[in-house]
Amino acid sequence: MQQSQALAILKTGANVFLTGEPGSGKTHTINEYTAYLRECGIEHSVTASTGIAATHIGGRTIHSWSGIGIASKLDRYVIDRISSNERVVKRVSKAKVLIIDEISMLGSETFSMVEAVIREIKRSPEPFGGLQIILVGDFFQLPPVVKREVVVDNQAQLLESKPKLFAYESSAWNRLCPLVCYLTQQYRQDDSEFLDLLGAIRGNSFSKKHLARIEARKIEYEQAPVDAPKLYSHNLDVDRVNAEALARMPGKPESFSMSTRGPKALVESLKKGCLSPENLQLKKGSAVMFTKNNLPQGFVNGTLGIVEDFVRPSGNPVIRTRDGNRIEAEPLEWVLKENDQTLATIEQIPLRLAWAITVHKSQGMSLDEATMDLSSVFEYGQGYVALSRVRRFSGVHLLGYNERAFQIHPEILKKDKEFRSASDDIAQAFSKLSDKELKKMLNNFVVACGGKINHSKNKDVVFGIC
Repeated sequence: MQQSQALAILKTGANVFLTGEPGSGKTHTINEYTAYLRECGIEHSVTASTGIAATHIGGRTIHSWSGIGIASKLDRYVIDRISSNERVVKRVSKAKVLIIDEISMLGSETFSMVEAVIREIKRSPEPFGGLQIILVGDFFQLPPVVKREVVVDNQAQLLESKPKLFAYESSAWNRLCPLVCYLTQQYRQDDSEFLDLLGAIRGNSFSKKHLARIEARKIEYEQAPVDAPKLYSHNLDVDRVNAEALARMPGKPESFSMSTRGPKALVESLKKGCLSPENLQLKKGSAVMFTKNNLPQGFVNGTLGIVEDFVRPSGNPVIRTRDGNRIEAEPLEWVLKENDQTLATIEQIPLRLAWAITVHKSQGMSLDEATMDLSSVFEYGQGYVALSRVRRFSGVHLLGYNERAFQIHPEILKKDKEFRSASDDIAQAFSKLSDKELKKMLNNFVVACGGKINHSKNKDVVFGIC
């Protein structure tokens, strides 16, 4: 399906799963749609499953937007607490359209929790309270990070035998029944050899021919381009590379120590969930990444930038982000609460070094080149995500790989065929609509949302067969 076709379907108000290979223009299509919604005066919310994904689309995490936060289970108490939060209720009540990006990384349970909260706040039995829902992502990429919770007491050990992992396995997805728009054009890569290799991984047809091409891109660590970002599957490797890069820079580093309050065990728990180190060391010119959300200050978890200076007398670092914003990074708190009572707190500058990043953090990026080590890949899709970040095969500098690096999740192969078939059916069905019928659907949706019809934006809406 072409972007123009998917965009027209979105404008009808249909619930949509927008998918396609990396570089097929999913984010561009969403940007076009949100621009259209703004021009029509339709309230909408742009969210993503992770902080880094939210930065790419100028939104916030779905966990924050919906008010579920880090909750792993939803009961009556949690629903009542969220539906009593004035800020959450206000933004959910106003919204007519909800966009969730990187849906592949949102677990089935979390997806259902979001749906239940929205229904409660909207006081509606319809899926997601009647909101138009746009789900964006590619299930060939990284799956959800789901902690396997084990509950132990003196009598028994409780284990979930086969938990549902992906959002499309949830009851909320089945009730929503979104139309599938599978984008098939490629905009990131224009290298036919590289596209063939990525397609072979995606189609589970990776062969010795493709492995020979991969071998041709292998280099030694000393040969890695100095300015190319480094991608690793584990944080330990990322931390090592960042420390080495900092040591090579001239001057003495500025140090920022974490402060803590509360019982040791609870403080340690907070530290494990904090991406900023206990002792953060920075120099002018350091590549950094924000580790916490602060929308009023202009950053979220995953925002990248460079240390430009240090403010005196506070010593706080000043960060120039990739989109040109200049932000003074002040200490922020990570808090552990129970029933609104603060149990423990840690405070640190919300930054970490970012010469190297994990493959998980790179998802959604487009890079001219990258040095990547796939020798410790442990998750389906990690190798595919790392390789597909780069625009051309000549920009791939490979330090190593293992067998898992070129494998994708076996369950996704079958599901992908269903998605492609469903998308073809939808494209053909919509292509049979006359321009008059289609424009009526578009206008009806705008009116239903209380927006203003923009006839100039709808005059060229046409469909073709995929």
